[in-house]
Amino acid sequence: MDKELKYGLGNYQRTRRMVLAGLVVVLFAALLFGQSTFPPDTPIHETIEMFGVLLIFLGIVGRLWATLYIGGRKSSEVVTGGPYSITRNPLYVFSTVAAAGVGAQIGSFSGIILFAVLCAGAFHIVILREEKFLKEALGAPYQAYLAKVPRFFPKLSLYQEGDTGSFKPRLLLTTLLDGLVFLVALPAFELIDGAQQSGILPVLFTLP
Repeated sequence: MDKELKYGLGNYQRTRRMVLAGLVVVLFAALLFGQSTFPPDTPIHETIEMFGVLLIFLGIVGRLWATLYIGGRKSSEVVTGGPYSITRNPLYVFSTVAAAGVGAQIGSFSGIILFAVLCAGAFHIVILREEKFLKEALGAPYQAYLAKVPRFFPKLSLYQEGDTGSFKPRLLLTTLLDGLVFLVALPAFELIDGAQQSGILPVLFTLP
């Protein structure tokens, strides 16, 4: 039975990675032809980009923090410590934060909001399917956890340190590698900016 649970949850984890990869491709494609109404090299454009860099690093660090607690235990027990004490889906939350940082690389406030909403919406579908699976796998303890901890938006007043369980470096490395895809946005969008300024890439839309 344990193998069946791990296999089932593994499918959802693979789906999460596929959604994340798909979102990055879509967002990258959108940025190829989009531009901010704030011209490059202006203070407000650069400030938005730098804010985005902070969001990307926050997202990556947050994902690593969540992995330290989940440690491969998600299919066998209800993890309620650390980030899991304030939101049921910290990996998705921090991925959304990082996606918002990617959106900021266009130098647009709208890009931040648009990318965050798109990412959160895509993950919401995965979350609902995963919750249904975990209700069956973990029973009453998970039902109690659902009633106490919010699905997505963190409730900081609930924070508890909890126990990280057994540390698994392989899982941490996998999460780090998954998160590094967001960092690709930094040099890539600088190249895009340059190509748009030189006329190599057409600008099909602008965002405020």
